[in-house]
Amino acid sequence: MSEPTEANATAGAGQGSESGEPAGSTAGRHVRVVLVDDHRMFRTGVQAEIGQTAQTGVEVIGEAADVDQAVTVITATRPEVVLLDVHLPGGGGVEVLRRCAPLMADTEQPVRFLALSVSDAAEDVIGVIRGGARGYVTKTITGTDLVDSIFRVQEGDAVFSPRLAGFVLDAFASTDAPPVDEDMDRLTQREREVLRLIARGYAYKEIAKQLFISVKTVESHVSAVLRKLQLSNRHELTRWATARRLV
Repeated sequence: MSEPTEANATAGAGQGSESGEPAGSTAGRHVRVVLVDDHRMFRTGVQAEIGQTAQTGVEVIGEAADVDQAVTVITATRPEVVLLDVHLPGGGGVEVLRRCAPLMADTEQPVRFLALSVSDAAEDVIGVIRGGARGYVTKTITGTDLVDSIFRVQEGDAVFSPRLAGFVLDAFASTDAPPVDEDMDRLTQREREVLRLIARGYAYKEIAKQLFISVKTVESHVSAVLRKLQLSNRHELTRWATARRLV
């Protein structure tokens, strides 16, 4: 298997295989994949889970940790499928999709994108699908299911984690553009993630574990959200998020 191409990846924490077993055999199929995620350890875990090419048929040919790195690596390697995190430094997964639009439109050798994210928020799902991604799965997916999803996207199918497909159907069934929420626009993607988890009743330690960040970083994000939204405490945050159906 060729060595992955990586452009100055940012170190971080992540999750790997729980079973330690390679994802299932793909009976002679082969797909070239680039991993885009800003957590090095998560990328390492995915590589270990699905990147044993002889068993899975998946060849990881490149990695990137932010938008600029992703566009550089994808353009240089022309993978068949990109596993794309939604929240990335430099503009997020939507910006990667925007800058790679010509590659997605190539009729002879299209680059297809499958979002792989910890977020299950409707706005994140809809955003990347509108941007051109062929599917969206969450990081709770098993290695075997992820391999299957990659091959389905390679073949042109649309793939979603079970509850996420409804978001897309609802969004595209409506001809009305979603209203602009100026308050939400003040928040960064990471602050929105923390806001949703706070509203769902997660403790700071639980949020830190789920987002692969420190408790201190969670506290900083919460303080920033409170300041930007002019709220006083997490109870007000919860009411604010519930009123906007973000929970």
